[in-house]
Amino acid sequence: MKKYHYYLMVLVATVFAASAFAARATAQDALEAPDALVKRVSKEIIDLATSDKEIQAGNRKRILAVVNEKILPHADFQRATALAVGRHWREATPEQKERLISEFRDLLMYTYAGAMSQIKEDYPLQYLPVRAAPGATEVEVRFQVQRPRHNAEPIRVSYRMAKSPEGWKIYDVNVVGVWMSEAYKNTFAAEISRGGIDGLIATLAEKNRVLAVRAEESAKVL
Repeated sequence: MKKYHYYLMVLVATVFAASAFAARATAQDALEAPDALVKRVSKEIIDLATSDKEIQAGNRKRILAVVNEKILPHADFQRATALAVGRHWREATPEQKERLISEFRDLLMYTYAGAMSQIKEDYPLQYLPVRAAPGATEVEVRFQVQRPRHNAEPIRVSYRMAKSPEGWKIYDVNVVGVWMSEAYKNTFAAEISRGGIDGLIATLAEKNRVLAVRAEESAKVL
């Protein structure tokens, strides 16, 4: 699981940021094929991560600002949270759902921030054909991350994307054969079995509190 989360942080957030940023740009971009959109903008985002001195120095406050501006407004957090919570989502009250979405959003925000702080070089991406019928509103974008310097097997990544009035949005991702929703579902189910939905909310809130403190401390050090 640790290996999965490392690849999730380093790779997923990179192209997630690219696709989210592109969805924001213009109405014309919203009509662009999702895989073409990711290809076109990913280099711009990676360039930002590798050239910004504060990001390279690990200033989490700066990184969080970038994540909030370029990623979070364009992610489908309601759908992502519902998938991660699984069958227990139907048991949650409207207020609990709102809290779950908010806390899960913050948790992913810190995850993406961690990803940006780890991006040190630009690995080539090899995209695979998108398997979708014309006019499809949900697609899966697949690619491989080549790591020639490490003589390693390519890392396979897949995105589940849905088309909204604001453009394409990512709601799930698969890295090294594991879907993010499934990985979180197992952890969330264990928390709910111990303390119910309120217990899961409290656990997420505490994790986010600790991560927020670390972000403030990194900014002060720099």
